[in-house]
Amino acid sequence: MNNIVTKLPLVVFVILVASLFIFLKNDNQELNSVLIDKQFPDFNLSSLDKSKVLSKNDLEDLPFIINVWATWCITCRVEHPFLMQLKNNPDITVYGINYKDDRREALNLLDRTGNPFKFSIFDPEGRLAIDLGVYGAPETFLIGKDGLIKVRHTGALTPEVWEEKFTKYID
Repeated sequence: MNNIVTKLPLVVFVILVASLFIFLKNDNQELNSVLIDKQFPDFNLSSLDKSKVLSKNDLEDLPFIINVWATWCITCRVEHPFLMQLKNNPDITVYGINYKDDRREALNLLDRTGNPFKFSIFDPEGRLAIDLGVYGAPETFLIGKDGLIKVRHTGALTPEVWEEKFTKYID
């Protein structure tokens, strides 16, 4: 009996480690969204540069992507060069949501690294992000030609992800 009690913690540890590896091996990075095939949520927030108050009606160029980003987000900096490339794509407009960030730091970062966004919505409290079901930055949404949300991607937007998930809704 004493032998079983002493080995029980080891058995539990092995089961936990095996479960962790199985979980990590699952490569499903998709976060399902109840907003797929729904309209973009309504909002009234200022632009990052304070030039105007923006609403859903200002997101007018279909199709478009809207990228949730912040200065504190390291992965956002990884995807930034690809967003700069997309800015030059005539088939898509790139908008941003600056998420729970410092306005001045965000403007300074865009001045230094380039601004891929037609404009960024300043969402300091994360209200619009909550309405979108955002877990953190970066996340990217594609709104199709019909005005409905078609794709939600969490993590860095890369050329490979773009090709796999997004291009079928743009052509």
